[in-house]
Amino acid sequence: MPGLSFTASLGRSLRHRNYRLYLTGQLVSVCGTWMQQVALSWLVYRLTGSAALLGAVGFASQIPIFALSPIGGVVSDRYSCRRILLLTQSLALVQALLLAALTITGHVQVYHLLLLGTVLGVVYAFDMPARQTLVNRLVSVEDLPNAIALNSSMINAARIIGPSLAGILVAVLGEGFCFLLNAVSYLAVLWALLAMDVSESGRHTHHPSIAHALAEGVRYIAGDAPIRTLLILLGTFGLLGMPYTTLMPVFAAKVHNGGADALGVMMGAVGLGALTGALFLARRAELRGIGKVIVAAAVGFGLGVMAFAAAPVFSLSLAVLLVVGFCWMVLIAAANTVLQALAAERVRGRVMSVFSMSLVGMAPFGSLIMGLLADRFGAPIVVAVGGGSCAVAGLWYARLLPRIRAAALPVLIERGIIPDPSGPAETSDAAVIAVEETEPSDPAPRESDRLG
Repeated sequence: MPGLSFTASLGRSLRHRNYRLYLTGQLVSVCGTWMQQVALSWLVYRLTGSAALLGAVGFASQIPIFALSPIGGVVSDRYSCRRILLLTQSLALVQALLLAALTITGHVQVYHLLLLGTVLGVVYAFDMPARQTLVNRLVSVEDLPNAIALNSSMINAARIIGPSLAGILVAVLGEGFCFLLNAVSYLAVLWALLAMDVSESGRHTHHPSIAHALAEGVRYIAGDAPIRTLLILLGTFGLLGMPYTTLMPVFAAKVHNGGADALGVMMGAVGLGALTGALFLARRAELRGIGKVIVAAAVGFGLGVMAFAAAPVFSLSLAVLLVVGFCWMVLIAAANTVLQALAAERVRGRVMSVFSMSLVGMAPFGSLIMGLLADRFGAPIVVAVGGGSCAVAGLWYARLLPRIRAAALPVLIERGIIPDPSGPAETSDAAVIAVEETEPSDPAPRESDRLG
């Protein structure tokens, strides 16, 4: 933003008190979440030594997100997102306590992990759409992209701290203490939510049936070409790209002959790269060119995952994971910004629920399939194929970019998100949120183009 220092531009959304509270509470809580994720992955692999069971536990914890996120989106569109989060975060605290108790007492079995993972997946199916929707209500419209990018920065700062601590704690005290610290960390986000003063007016007291609301959301997404295409891209990455993290313990133990500490360092490298990517987006003063940013991040992620799978030494693997984390976070944060801007207010919760379903909800299928294939063909080959598929998907999106731009531009102008380029001269520098400005030679978008 013109006239702002680097620091002020980077953190301009922090001027909103509610957002500061949200970010502070989430930072503590997400550190605990990453600790639990690393400790859980290592616990499963220590108990079973099976890549297939790593995939099965990932499937159990993520399949409810695929099945129930649309309903979670309907709930977020109808009720107070803050109250939804108070409930979901409390339930996640209880889940972490149960997991800690079973592990510390030595009674934990794989079926416990499958069951408790499924419970947490159900909680997240309602938590994630509400969280995405709430951020939109904590800041002004002009600060939304910065808020999304800072939120991503926070998640990935926690991704550096949490796995690193988990690697040390697992080696010294065992996995159970990571689960216990995660339970305690939820108190921070509960405090932040209770301290907020959020106005969520405009909620209707009379609602159509859930089936009708779901159908409305599906029709809206299917009829909006930019949203639909971006969600398809994200679903491909959720299915074929994201599961590489599920197989990370195999790379740490078998490829690089390490332990839980090596796994923590690898996850921390991904987090450091992702933090850098999120800060890169947070610093951007405008949204022009974000479509090409999405393409570059998508292709870069796919190629990076392929390079990670082929890396013969640990240090090279860490260097590649920095790039993978950077590209992943740029892709997700940029896509989040585009979807938030394009989605109509009445269905934003449902659109963001499909965003969660595309990324996290598709991952269980990928985790299960890739875990089974890794036992048969080896984790490096399976991960490399997944990365290559993501790179191809990124090129597919690049090919459709001109049509996406043409369809998105009139929608954004109509809603007043960007000025009309045909208006006063100062609009010549207007930022187009989907991609850079439409070239003068582009024909006016037809309705058939917009619908697909």
